[in-house]
Amino acid sequence: MEVVKRRFHQQHRVAHKFTLFRQTRVKCRAIGLLKTGLFDVRQLFTADDIMAKSNNPRNLVWQHGRVSRQQRFDLLKQHGATLWFTGLSGAGKSTLAFAIEHLLSQSGHKTYVLDGDNIRHGLNSNLGFSEADRTENIRRVGEVSCLFADAGLIVLSSFISPFQQDRDLVRAIHHKAGLPFIEVFVDTPLALCETRDAKQLYAKARRGEIKNFTGISSPYEKPERPEIVIAPEPSPEVSGKEIIAYLKQKKII
Repeated sequence: MEVVKRRFHQQHRVAHKFTLFRQTRVKCRAIGLLKTGLFDVRQLFTADDIMAKSNNPRNLVWQHGRVSRQQRFDLLKQHGATLWFTGLSGAGKSTLAFAIEHLLSQSGHKTYVLDGDNIRHGLNSNLGFSEADRTENIRRVGEVSCLFADAGLIVLSSFISPFQQDRDLVRAIHHKAGLPFIEVFVDTPLALCETRDAKQLYAKARRGEIKNFTGISSPYEKPERPEIVIAPEPSPEVSGKEIIAYLKQKKII
Protein backbone atom coordinates (compact mmCIF):
# COMPACT_ATOMS: atom_id res chain seq x y z
CA MET A 1 0.00 0.00 0.00
CA GLU A 2 2.87 2.41 0.81
CA VAL A 3 4.42 1.67 -2.58
CA VAL A 4 1.18 2.58 -4.30
CA LYS A 5 0.92 5.85 -2.35
CA ARG A 6 4.56 6.83 -3.05
CA ARG A 7 4.27 6.13 -6.77
CA PHE A 8 1.02 8.08 -6.94
CA HIS A 9 2.57 11.13 -5.26
CA GLN A 10 5.65 11.04 -7.43
CA GLN A 11 3.83 10.81 -10.76
CA HIS A 12 0.75 13.00 -10.28
CA ARG A 13 1.51 15.72 -7.69
CA VAL A 14 -1.46 15.11 -5.40
CA ALA A 15 -2.70 18.39 -3.90
CA HIS A 16 -4.95 16.98 -1.19
CA LYS A 17 -4.96 14.14 1.27
CA PHE A 18 -6.92 11.00 0.62
CA THR A 19 -8.14 8.13 2.75
CA LEU A 20 -7.53 4.48 2.09
CA PHE A 21 -9.87 1.76 3.32
CA ARG A 22 -8.27 -1.65 3.50
CA GLN A 23 -10.56 -4.61 2.80
CA THR A 24 -10.01 -8.00 4.33
CA ARG A 25 -9.03 -9.53 1.01
CA VAL A 26 -5.97 -7.42 0.17
CA LYS A 27 -7.68 -4.77 -2.00
CA CYS A 28 -7.56 -1.12 -1.05
CA ARG A 29 -10.04 1.47 -2.22
CA ALA A 30 -9.94 5.25 -2.07
CA ILE A 31 -13.03 7.08 -0.93
CA GLY A 32 -13.47 10.82 -1.38
CA LEU A 33 -12.80 13.55 -3.89
CA LEU A 34 -9.14 13.56 -4.83
CA LYS A 35 -7.81 16.38 -6.95
CA THR A 36 -4.51 16.05 -8.80
CA GLY A 37 -2.43 18.36 -10.88
CA LEU A 38 -2.95 16.36 -14.10
CA PHE A 39 -6.28 14.56 -14.03
CA ASP A 40 -9.28 13.56 -11.93
CA VAL A 41 -8.14 10.71 -9.72
CA ARG A 42 -11.71 9.33 -9.70
CA GLN A 43 -10.84 7.85 -13.10
CA LEU A 44 -8.56 5.39 -11.29
CA PHE A 45 -11.51 3.77 -9.52
CA THR A 46 -14.88 2.56 -10.75
CA ALA A 47 -18.13 3.84 -9.26
CA ASP A 48 -18.66 0.41 -7.74
CA ASP A 49 -15.26 0.62 -6.08
CA ILE A 50 -15.99 4.00 -4.53
CA MET A 51 -19.54 3.24 -3.40
CA ALA A 52 -19.05 -0.33 -2.21
CA LYS A 53 -17.83 0.78 1.20
CA SER A 54 -20.18 3.72 1.76
CA ASN A 55 -23.33 1.86 0.63
CA ASN A 56 -22.74 -1.19 2.76
CA PRO A 57 -25.83 -1.42 4.99
CA ARG A 58 -23.73 -2.94 7.75
CA ASN A 59 -22.16 0.50 8.25
CA LEU A 60 -25.56 2.11 8.93
CA VAL A 61 -26.91 2.20 12.46
CA TRP A 62 -30.19 3.87 13.46
CA GLN A 63 -29.46 6.62 15.97
CA HIS A 64 -31.88 6.67 18.91
CA GLY A 65 -32.67 9.95 20.63
CA ARG A 66 -33.67 10.57 24.23
CA VAL A 67 -37.32 11.32 23.42
CA SER A 68 -39.44 8.25 22.72
CA ARG A 69 -42.20 8.05 20.14
CA GLN A 70 -44.79 7.73 22.89
CA GLN A 71 -43.45 10.86 24.57
CA ARG A 72 -43.90 12.75 21.30
CA PHE A 73 -47.44 11.42 20.96
CA ASP A 74 -48.26 12.36 24.55
CA LEU A 75 -46.87 15.85 24.01
CA LEU A 76 -49.06 16.37 20.92
CA LYS A 77 -52.07 14.57 22.44
CA GLN A 78 -52.51 12.49 19.30
CA HIS A 79 -51.13 9.37 17.63
CA GLY A 80 -48.97 9.78 14.54
CA ALA A 81 -50.43 8.16 11.43
CA THR A 82 -50.50 8.38 7.64
CA LEU A 83 -53.67 8.69 5.60
CA TRP A 84 -52.85 7.82 2.01
CA PHE A 85 -55.29 9.29 -0.54
CA THR A 86 -55.22 7.49 -3.88
CA GLY A 87 -57.32 7.88 -7.01
CA LEU A 88 -57.32 9.26 -10.52
CA SER A 89 -56.20 12.76 -11.41
CA GLY A 90 -59.16 15.02 -10.68
CA ALA A 91 -60.73 12.57 -8.23
CA GLY A 92 -60.62 15.13 -5.43
CA LYS A 93 -57.80 13.66 -3.34
CA SER A 94 -55.99 16.88 -2.50
CA THR A 95 -59.23 18.83 -2.04
CA LEU A 96 -60.30 16.26 0.53
CA ALA A 97 -56.88 16.14 2.20
CA PHE A 98 -56.76 19.93 2.62
CA ALA A 99 -60.33 19.95 3.95
CA ILE A 100 -59.35 17.38 6.59
CA GLU A 101 -56.19 19.34 7.43
CA HIS A 102 -58.37 22.41 8.07
CA LEU A 103 -60.86 20.49 10.22
CA LEU A 104 -58.11 18.84 12.26
CA SER A 105 -56.23 22.11 12.75
CA GLN A 106 -59.38 23.81 13.95
CA SER A 107 -59.70 21.19 16.66
CA GLY A 108 -56.08 21.64 17.77
CA HIS A 109 -54.47 18.66 16.03
CA LYS A 110 -51.09 18.76 14.30
CA THR A 111 -51.27 17.66 10.69
CA TYR A 112 -49.64 18.21 7.30
CA VAL A 113 -50.57 17.54 3.67
CA LEU A 114 -48.04 16.00 1.29
CA ASP A 115 -49.42 16.79 -2.16
CA GLY A 116 -48.28 15.14 -5.39
CA ASP A 117 -47.70 18.40 -7.29
CA ASN A 118 -46.10 20.19 -4.35
CA ILE A 119 -43.61 17.37 -3.75
CA ARG A 120 -42.42 17.56 -7.36
CA HIS A 121 -41.45 21.21 -6.86
CA GLY A 122 -38.66 20.17 -4.52
CA LEU A 123 -37.97 16.72 -3.09
CA ASN A 124 -38.93 14.87 -6.29
CA SER A 125 -38.20 17.59 -8.85
CA ASN A 126 -35.68 15.29 -10.55
CA LEU A 127 -38.28 12.60 -11.33
CA GLY A 128 -40.42 12.22 -14.45
CA PHE A 129 -43.50 10.11 -15.08
CA SER A 130 -42.07 6.85 -16.33
CA GLU A 131 -43.10 3.75 -14.39
CA ALA A 132 -39.70 3.63 -12.69
CA ASP A 133 -39.84 7.31 -11.71
CA ARG A 134 -43.38 6.96 -10.40
CA THR A 135 -42.28 4.06 -8.23
CA GLU A 136 -39.39 6.09 -6.82
CA ASN A 137 -41.69 9.07 -6.30
CA ILE A 138 -44.00 6.98 -4.13
CA ARG A 139 -41.15 5.28 -2.28
CA ARG A 140 -39.63 8.62 -1.26
CA VAL A 141 -42.96 10.05 -0.16
CA GLY A 142 -43.71 6.85 1.74
CA GLU A 143 -40.50 7.21 3.72
CA VAL A 144 -41.15 10.90 4.42
CA SER A 145 -44.72 10.14 5.49
CA CYS A 146 -43.43 7.52 7.90
CA LEU A 147 -40.94 9.97 9.43
CA PHE A 148 -43.65 12.61 9.86
CA ALA A 149 -45.95 10.04 11.47
CA ASP A 150 -43.14 8.96 13.79
CA ALA A 151 -42.80 12.62 14.80
CA GLY A 152 -46.44 12.49 15.87
CA LEU A 153 -48.12 14.27 12.95
CA ILE A 154 -51.26 13.11 11.18
CA VAL A 155 -49.92 12.94 7.63
CA LEU A 156 -52.32 13.42 4.72
CA SER A 157 -50.50 12.12 1.63
CA SER A 158 -52.32 12.77 -1.64
CA PHE A 159 -50.91 10.89 -4.62
CA ILE A 160 -52.41 9.17 -7.64
CA SER A 161 -50.10 6.24 -6.81
CA PRO A 162 -51.63 4.08 -9.54
CA PHE A 163 -49.79 0.82 -8.86
CA GLN A 164 -50.84 -1.59 -6.11
CA GLN A 165 -47.27 -2.76 -5.60
CA ASP A 166 -46.10 0.78 -4.80
CA ARG A 167 -48.91 1.37 -2.31
CA ASP A 168 -48.16 -1.99 -0.71
CA LEU A 169 -44.54 -0.89 -0.31
CA VAL A 170 -45.59 2.26 1.55
CA ARG A 171 -47.88 0.19 3.75
CA ALA A 172 -45.00 -2.18 4.50
CA ILE A 173 -42.73 0.76 5.44
CA HIS A 174 -45.28 1.88 8.02
CA HIS A 175 -45.98 -1.65 9.23
CA LYS A 176 -42.27 -2.23 9.82
CA ALA A 177 -42.11 1.01 11.80
CA GLY A 178 -45.20 0.10 13.83
CA LEU A 179 -47.19 3.10 12.58
CA PRO A 180 -50.78 3.26 11.27
CA PHE A 181 -51.24 3.40 7.51
CA ILE A 182 -54.78 4.19 6.35
CA GLU A 183 -55.44 3.85 2.63
CA VAL A 184 -58.23 6.16 1.43
CA PHE A 185 -59.51 5.33 -2.05
CA VAL A 186 -61.22 8.36 -3.63
CA ASP A 187 -63.38 6.37 -6.03
CA THR A 188 -64.31 9.01 -8.61
CA PRO A 189 -65.11 7.60 -12.10
CA LEU A 190 -62.89 8.57 -15.02
CA ALA A 191 -65.73 10.33 -16.86
CA LEU A 192 -66.37 12.63 -13.89
CA CYS A 193 -62.65 13.29 -13.43
CA GLU A 194 -62.45 14.45 -17.04
CA THR A 195 -65.23 16.99 -16.52
CA ARG A 196 -63.25 18.48 -13.62
CA ASP A 197 -60.09 18.80 -15.69
CA ALA A 198 -59.48 22.57 -15.73
CA LYS A 199 -55.96 22.10 -17.11
CA GLN A 200 -57.25 19.89 -19.95
CA LEU A 201 -54.69 17.22 -19.09
CA TYR A 202 -57.02 14.37 -20.04
CA ALA A 203 -57.73 15.99 -23.41
CA LYS A 204 -54.02 16.41 -24.05
CA ALA A 205 -53.41 12.78 -23.03
CA ARG A 206 -56.12 11.56 -25.42
CA ARG A 207 -54.46 13.52 -28.23
CA GLY A 208 -51.15 11.87 -27.35
CA GLU A 209 -49.54 15.08 -26.15
CA ILE A 210 -48.94 13.68 -22.65
CA LYS A 211 -47.41 10.22 -22.33
CA ASN A 212 -48.01 7.73 -19.51
CA PHE A 213 -51.09 9.56 -18.23
CA THR A 214 -52.98 7.53 -15.65
CA GLY A 215 -56.40 6.41 -16.81
CA ILE A 216 -55.62 7.07 -20.49
CA SER A 217 -52.24 5.69 -21.56
CA SER A 218 -51.18 4.22 -18.22
CA PRO A 219 -53.29 1.99 -15.95
CA TYR A 220 -54.74 2.72 -12.54
CA GLU A 221 -54.95 -0.32 -10.29
CA LYS A 222 -57.79 0.08 -7.81
CA PRO A 223 -56.88 -0.67 -4.19
CA GLU A 224 -57.63 -4.24 -3.18
CA ARG A 225 -58.46 -3.62 0.51
CA PRO A 226 -58.52 0.10 1.35
CA GLU A 227 -59.47 1.08 4.87
CA ILE A 228 -61.77 3.83 3.56
CA VAL A 229 -63.58 4.31 0.24
CA ILE A 230 -64.90 7.77 -0.61
CA ALA A 231 -67.69 8.11 -3.19
CA PRO A 232 -67.82 11.25 -5.35
CA GLU A 233 -71.23 12.46 -4.13
CA PRO A 234 -70.53 13.93 -0.63
CA SER A 235 -68.80 17.28 -0.28
CA PRO A 236 -65.18 17.32 0.93
CA GLU A 237 -66.36 18.64 4.29
CA VAL A 238 -68.87 15.79 4.73
CA SER A 239 -66.33 13.16 3.67
CA GLY A 240 -63.73 14.84 5.87
CA LYS A 241 -65.92 14.56 8.95
CA GLU A 242 -66.47 10.87 8.20
CA ILE A 243 -62.73 10.29 8.05
CA ILE A 244 -62.18 12.22 11.29
CA ALA A 245 -64.82 10.01 12.93
CA TYR A 246 -62.76 7.03 11.74
CA LEU A 247 -59.62 8.51 13.32
CA LYS A 248 -61.45 8.92 16.62
CA GLN A 249 -62.72 5.35 16.41
CA LYS A 250 -59.15 4.11 15.94
CA LYS A 251 -57.98 6.35 18.84
CA ILE A 252 -55.57 8.27 16.65
CA ILE A 253 -57.13 11.50 17.89
